[in-house]
Amino acid sequence: MARSTTPPNDESVTADLRIAVAYSGGRDSTALLHATACMARELGHVQVLALHVHHGLSAHADAWLAHAQAQCAQWAAAGLPVSLISRHLHLKPNPGQSIEALARQQRYAALTDMALQAGVDAVWLAHHRQDQAETFLLQALRGAGVAGLASMPQQVQRHGVTWVRPWLHHSPEAVASYVAQHALAHIEDDSNADVRLARNRLRHQVWPAMQQAFEQAESGLSQAASHLADVLACQQQWLQDHLPGVLSDPAALQTVEPQVAALHLDVAALKSYPPGPQRELLRAWFRLASGGHALPASWTHRLQLEAGHDPAQWPIQLMRDGYPHVHGRVLQFRGQLSWQADPVGGKAVALTAALPLCIEGEGILEVPEANGQLLVQPVTEGGVALHWLHACQLRSRQGGEQFQMAPGRPPRCLKKQFQAIGLPAWARHAPLLWADEQLVYVPGLGIDARVQAAPGETQFNLVWMPA
Repeated sequence: MARSTTPPNDESVTADLRIAVAYSGGRDSTALLHATACMARELGHVQVLALHVHHGLSAHADAWLAHAQAQCAQWAAAGLPVSLISRHLHLKPNPGQSIEALARQQRYAALTDMALQAGVDAVWLAHHRQDQAETFLLQALRGAGVAGLASMPQQVQRHGVTWVRPWLHHSPEAVASYVAQHALAHIEDDSNADVRLARNRLRHQVWPAMQQAFEQAESGLSQAASHLADVLACQQQWLQDHLPGVLSDPAALQTVEPQVAALHLDVAALKSYPPGPQRELLRAWFRLASGGHALPASWTHRLQLEAGHDPAQWPIQLMRDGYPHVHGRVLQFRGQLSWQADPVGGKAVALTAALPLCIEGEGILEVPEANGQLLVQPVTEGGVALHWLHACQLRSRQGGEQFQMAPGRPPRCLKKQFQAIGLPAWARHAPLLWADEQLVYVPGLGIDARVQAAPGETQFNLVWMPA
């Protein structure tokens, strides 16, 4: 929710408070949107925004959007404070990529973007108890750990948006009863019958038999997910307390730069823990060191057993949706483990000339000329002051550049700085960000200390993400 005075796409409506609901037009999201709009009417001074994503995958997608527009217009005419915002996706999966996973990823990205542009920081989702039970089963079948088995959180914050599932403990029968009571029209997505998709296969071929054999399956599995969510919170707190103790440089945890090579794991410190905690620490370290990838269970056990004899390396292929996604290797040298991803797509694209940029705040800046993106994230310390970013440039590395790693340290040439942190040669060719003749940001090293903002000053971290 966010306070505002001018809702988007409808200047005739004035609202003090906005609530966003993800609205596909299906039964569950229709019920949630209607109930939310009725609640908003009772409260007064509340505007409900329906966020609709047109995936472009179904032949009926245009008709679904038209239905969503007509439904919101009809409710608005009847006095419900609701308006629609929509986004059209143009999905282009890579060879072998799951269109289902891509659609889910892009849907949440579109919902995030629509919400933030509308000045709303919370989006309500219509998942119910059966959705949660199905998610638990699917995660269990995939061999998920605590985080996966905890399934969908009732409330979580990601990318500046709080995702809320107010009906997560309500049965689908209760939702259907609400729809019938209010005679709500809704669409039926024909893809929901496609049993090639894992969730549909579970829902149509497994779930009926399970409910017949175990009447409390839905509530029991949902409750198990809730218990594991509590365990997950404890696990995350434990890792927060113990992970710095097994890192060679605990200060590396204070940066949001995912490619900082200083994120090395001290093998001797790791081995001081029992086997189970060792594996949890390995998983947590790898997720940070690899930029968010999960370490497969087989490799977690191998590293826990085999780490300890220098030098060594373990080539690892990471999968996504059943297809190879990232290749790389865990290296052990001088008693430390590090992750090194293999270069993707050959050498970095060199810029033939300086590329001027104007950065006004947080977000993702597409830079197709350099085959990548620049992520701008607000931070409370160690970031660059915003005034350095208003008129800046991306340039390819030329040689002779000087970078200051921290206040009080002397500037040194990039080659020596890269060598000091062990950044591999193939990762040293990303573009550099300059403001006039002052070096601002170097991928892998971070923000130059000479442009770091003063305490309390608005500041941002920068992350270069190759395509």
